Amino acid sequence: MEIRRKILIYFSFTTVLLVGVALVFIYTLFSDYREEEFRQRQKDKIISSLKFLIEIKHADQVVLESIDRLTINDLYDEKLILFDKDKLLMYSSIDDTPVVFSKSLLAKLSASHPFIHIKDGLYDVVGIYFNANGHVYYGISKAYDTFGYSKINYLKLILIAAFLGITIIVVLVSYILSQRITQPLIALTRKIDRYDFDAAFEPIEINKTKDEIAVLAQQFNKLMKRVHDVYAFQKHAIHHISHELKTPIAILVSNFERIEKEHDVGKLKEMVSVQKKDTISLSGIINSLLEISKAESGEALSMAEIRIDDLIYDIADELSLFNEDFHFLVEYMYPEDEEFLIVRANPRLLRSALQNMMVNCINYSTDATAKIILSKDSENIELSFENPGPIIKEDEKQFLFQHFFRGENSHGKRGFGLGLVFVHKIVLLHGGAVHYESRGNNLNLFTIAIPLR
Repeated sequence: MEIRRKILIYFSFTTVLLVGVALVFIYTLFSDYREEEFRQRQKDKIISSLKFLIEIKHADQVVLESIDRLTINDLYDEKLILFDKDKLLMYSSIDDTPVVFSKSLLAKLSASHPFIHIKDGLYDVVGIYFNANGHVYYGISKAYDTFGYSKINYLKLILIAAFLGITIIVVLVSYILSQRITQPLIALTRKIDRYDFDAAFEPIEINKTKDEIAVLAQQFNKLMKRVHDVYAFQKHAIHHISHELKTPIAILVSNFERIEKEHDVGKLKEMVSVQKKDTISLSGIINSLLEISKAESGEALSMAEIRIDDLIYDIADELSLFNEDFHFLVEYMYPEDEEFLIVRANPRLLRSALQNMMVNCINYSTDATAKIILSKDSENIELSFENPGPIIKEDEKQFLFQHFFRGENSHGKRGFGLGLVFVHKIVLLHGGAVHYESRGNNLNLFTIAIPLR
């Protein structure tokens, strides 16, 4: 069953049922009130008639009948019978309405049961036991409450009309409310059904309210944003990695082909060792590519506070395992201030960038030494990697951070031409910059600027 129909049926049925119960309750209360009021009027009529008879008990029957004619219209279609203490008839009104239960009522009336009320069809029959000045009297009244029944019948018509009117209004209001409540949900369902994952992410427009439909739409937008990011990352990563790794893998395959053709054991060991280093380098490239792809597809980088010099020393220790004769000299421009050494960055990416720069120092240095200078300005910490060796020519500097570019100074050096590209991307992702300059004909200087914490 549709939500709209459920709202219509449940709300209408519940409201109409409650209204019906309330109207029946009102009718019942009014009916009981009419009966109680009419009984009291009968009781008062009996008592007043008894008192009058007692006061004029010596008057003749003509006077009593005259008084009865004057009061005949007090109660419509009434029969009043009065008895003395011996239950002998004292007075009977001129009405011809029979009292069928007069003997049985007289038998039940006593000091312990001074009031009895019964129904004879639509007639109300009332019997009372009355003690006046030590004398006991009995009275029975039977009457039809014309005005009371007329009022209650009129009330019944009003209540039925009110019930029908309220039922119609409730059904109409329920229908309108169900339309208004479910319309946003229907619109949201249609938008979800037509959602295009291949298109650029566009959140579903929602009204600035705090109802459940708006909350549902907000949560759907969050979910779709995550799904879209994952989908975009998957496409971007596949494209990015396949593009970036095409050349390195081709180089590795070419190396394996040369190994297959080589028969000299010594050269084979040397070539396998080189291939091992290239494979390790390729593994680092893949890790860096994954992190860079995440960031470029919109996923926030996981950041942490890192002490930059500690990271440099750790990388230097690792590189010394393969290059025991190479030495890094770390120089602090502000040794008294350690706060500027702490940056907020992605640990894996920053480590990959610094490791690439330090490996370049090892590969291109001519005297197995390199200097790393740590300094700062008002906004950034600056890391300068300085090593002696062949410089990059002026006309090659513009291609320095392009994929697979290798300058003339790299002749005879192994590599894929991706290291500086990754360094440049990683630094940009952290809001920094990379700069190269040559000093003289034999000194290379790369400077990385990273925003301070």
